[in-house]
Amino acid sequence: MNTIQCENELSGSSQKNNFRIAHIIHPVIVASTSDLVIAQPITFETMHQAREFAHDFVEVELVATQYHDEERLPLPSSFIRARDLTRSVGDVHTFQKKKKLAIIKDIFDVLYETSTADYLIYTNVDIALQPYFYRTVAEFIKNGHDAFIINRRTIPGHYKELEDIPLMCAEIGESHPGWDCFIFHRSLYPSFKLGNACIGTDWIGRMMITNMAPLARKFKVFKDLQMTFHIGDERVWNSDIYSDYAEYNKAECGKTLLEFEKKYGPLDRKGFPGRFLKWFEQQENTEC
Repeated sequence: MNTIQCENELSGSSQKNNFRIAHIIHPVIVASTSDLVIAQPITFETMHQAREFAHDFVEVELVATQYHDEERLPLPSSFIRARDLTRSVGDVHTFQKKKKLAIIKDIFDVLYETSTADYLIYTNVDIALQPYFYRTVAEFIKNGHDAFIINRRTIPGHYKELEDIPLMCAEIGESHPGWDCFIFHRSLYPSFKLGNACIGTDWIGRMMITNMAPLARKFKVFKDLQMTFHIGDERVWNSDIYSDYAEYNKAECGKTLLEFEKKYGPLDRKGFPGRFLKWFEQQENTEC
């Protein structure tokens, strides 16, 4: 390959794609003992860095929505402050111990209204990004994936400071089975049936898969990529005192599964999301 050919190929590879990406997170005010005190600023900064890294390749809009009654958290200038959320799941259901958890539909409604981007992303606010995250997402989109999930990796919990981000990114970490990064084409969203399922507890990932998998032409869960990371693996949300939130989400997901099967026909019990419906059926048989 001569020098001119090489320069032309490099130039072509850096041209912007003709689609746009919008990525929303839900920052919250937390107690000083919460792991989010450390995680949230790292998430903000890694999102900003990933957007800058992808600047010449794909247009990315970073969006944040907070509760209406909380003070504003500092964000990088690259973020759009969208309208506030005005309710939590505690406003639509009664729980043993009140916890202010956002309804996932409310978050996506904000993103859908705020941006006209072609592809929408939601990640938990404690999920940090590798610098090449958006560039890689754009490649998956170019390869035809219109809905996909990227599982995080868990890195050691001793990292505390923004200055440690290069070291965090260098960590290989360990694979994690949880679903906490959701990407899909905006045309799918009007057909979503998310009920009032909430973030911050179990079954929210299954609710997202239940909506994404049947509606997409090409759906995939990427399990082992080094694209996102979480500091430590405490799983505070998994405490028994909050188990009724998981039960609530499970019930909401069950209703959505039945709605989709009624509308689109039998779901494959060996694939997504039919395997979730199979689990419900097995539970019913056990109880009978």
